[in-house]
Amino acid sequence: MEDLVDLRVKRRPGGVVLVTLDLPDRRNMMSAAMTGSWGRVMSAVRADRGVRAMVVTGAGSAFCSGGDLAWIGGEPGASVDELRARMLPFYRTWLAVREIEVPTIAAVNGAAVGAGLALALACDLRYAASDARLGMPFTSLGMHPGMASTWLLPEVAGLAVARELLLTGRMVSGEAAERMGLVNRALPADEVLDEALRVADEVAATAPLASRLTKRALAGGGPASFEAALEWEALAQPVTLASEDLQEGLRAARERRPPRFTGR
Repeated sequence: MEDLVDLRVKRRPGGVVLVTLDLPDRRNMMSAAMTGSWGRVMSAVRADRGVRAMVVTGAGSAFCSGGDLAWIGGEPGASVDELRARMLPFYRTWLAVREIEVPTIAAVNGAAVGAGLALALACDLRYAASDARLGMPFTSLGMHPGMASTWLLPEVAGLAVARELLLTGRMVSGEAAERMGLVNRALPADEVLDEALRVADEVAATAPLASRLTKRALAGGGPASFEAALEWEALAQPVTLASEDLQEGLRAARERRPPRFTGR
């Protein structure tokens, strides 16, 4: 895409899209320009049936330092209604990553703070630098958590971890984040993006229809009940059994070769 500000997009072989938050001198803060660019990119990725996985990372030494504090606290005289009318579209724009039908992966190369950590949590998978600092210090700054943090943290790491991080405002390392279940794996900083892209390539090599439906099944913490899982799978699995990709997968297994899935 052209004319993006504070954001870069690269299409890689195999249908993997790499999105880089590109405001390194401000620790990839969610500027107004970056927010607008992000919204455009999410719409484009959502509409592109050739995309099979998406990786999000940050330029420089940080993943994302969250919202612009000057913007957040820049209108002390604004009414609650005015502030709400400003914040809700901001939340929805960034959390549109959850509407992407293909698996999304956060390569947390450095600090992920506040809304920046929420962005990583909104992705399906997370790989973090061992020495990265992650946290949601909203209450430490005198504000209630935002960006659906009170949903995303419990969904990913459980209520006990969410309470600890949100109520204390504590920052944790990438290694500690792995132990807490915030990230899938912590690695040396110079390996994080490569690992995220390696996993994205693995995802992109699977059958697109099966991958999208599996992501849908696990959305929002998975099925509401055992019976709901059975009902969903009794519909979704036959959809894939009727696909051309299933036949290709079976042929590839018999012929001992990698499958060539087309999404049909």
